[in-house]
Amino acid sequence: MAATASSYSITMRLYTAPDHGVVGAVATQIAASGGVVTAIDVTESRHDRLVVDVTCSASDASHSEELVAAVAGVEGVTVHKVSDRTFLLHLGGKISVQSKVPLRTRDDLSMAYTPGVGRVSMAIYENPEDVRKLTIKGNSVAVVTDGSAVLGLGNIGPGAALPVMEGKAALFKRFADIDAWPICLATQDTDEIVRAVEMIAPGFGGINLEDIAAPRCFEIERRLRESLDIPVFHDDQHGTAIVVLAALTNALRCVDKELASVRIVVSGAGAAGTAIVTLLLAAGAKDVVVVDRVGALSADDSSLSSAHTELAAATNPRRATGSLQEVLVDADVFVGVSAPNILDAEWIPTMAPKPVVFALANPDPEVDPALAGKYAAVVASGRSDYPNQINNVLAFPGVFRGLLDAGAEDVTIDMLLRAAKAIADTVSAEELHPAFIIPSVFHPDVTKRVASAISGRES
Repeated sequence: MAATASSYSITMRLYTAPDHGVVGAVATQIAASGGVVTAIDVTESRHDRLVVDVTCSASDASHSEELVAAVAGVEGVTVHKVSDRTFLLHLGGKISVQSKVPLRTRDDLSMAYTPGVGRVSMAIYENPEDVRKLTIKGNSVAVVTDGSAVLGLGNIGPGAALPVMEGKAALFKRFADIDAWPICLATQDTDEIVRAVEMIAPGFGGINLEDIAAPRCFEIERRLRESLDIPVFHDDQHGTAIVVLAALTNALRCVDKELASVRIVVSGAGAAGTAIVTLLLAAGAKDVVVVDRVGALSADDSSLSSAHTELAAATNPRRATGSLQEVLVDADVFVGVSAPNILDAEWIPTMAPKPVVFALANPDPEVDPALAGKYAAVVASGRSDYPNQINNVLAFPGVFRGLLDAGAEDVTIDMLLRAAKAIADTVSAEELHPAFIIPSVFHPDVTKRVASAISGRES
């Protein structure tokens, strides 16, 4: 088993015989069992025993248990305690509120709170546009979910969605210095969600809809955009679309093809798939076929839902029909935002020469990226342990930074296109390579370039 991300990282506290050679035996056993040792600390050394903390990563939860069992089998070793580092990181939550002003004296209180704050409230009452300057509104975003489509976990509800929303808020702060607040709603009724967001909107400069299932998310976004005077952005749709277009722009450069002339197959007709298709068409793509569970969507099919009928009408100009395997023949590009293991790597050779494969389903992609790499010219996924990670963190912090800086009231298709170009252009001609089509989320220039593209201001 190949050990992967630190999301399955554990620390084992071991009691061992007073022989430092045992530590080496533990490390050897972990490696033989497919784990990766990232730290070994002898925390206590006595004449009768050693206390050793061993941190290692595994491929999944069951593999973590296998590593613990393997270490317990080493002679002279007792596993005293096992800590899951991801759960330890979440204890007490990942974000907090901190005051930006000192509150040490009566004088401080009189300005930050009563009576001084009353003067500021009246100033905003008399000049409502000053609320962005005189409050947190100008730098705040509500991260709103109903918990109906959380990561790849499905409809797990608002409480279980909270750790994800906290993480989103932390990313806003880390990459764009935006104060974001998790708003987890105990309803999955469209009218109630819309009304709840409308009622809290005065306190925010933007709304980031997150992990709301399709097709409900489409109506919620549409109605909020109509009723609110602040931008509403569904990251699962538009953030994903921005980064996919940026990555595809550079992937096509690697294989010397043009967006307007390639055949694209998109697997997944939900929120992400619909937004990706919309942005690809706006960018100039001409031949896009969308495939769902029953096959290619075609305008000739009268049995489609209203959402799929609209999507089919905008795509599939050749009226292709059939399964994913069938429509993949002679396609230049595959973009998957659907389900794990639905694409057989052996189908990739049937695609056009130098095919591009984006397998983005999380946590398990449509095809193993390593297997896809045997046949495709360029491969991308949502995983951090392979090259070319398609990650929304490349987009949403800069998008909202630009929207807030500009005092924008809406998000436009043109903004999304400019953001995708900004991300693609961050990879220089010298850096561009089939294994490097998209910058790292930690690239120091990504957020400010995207923000500048959105706001129209020079960075």
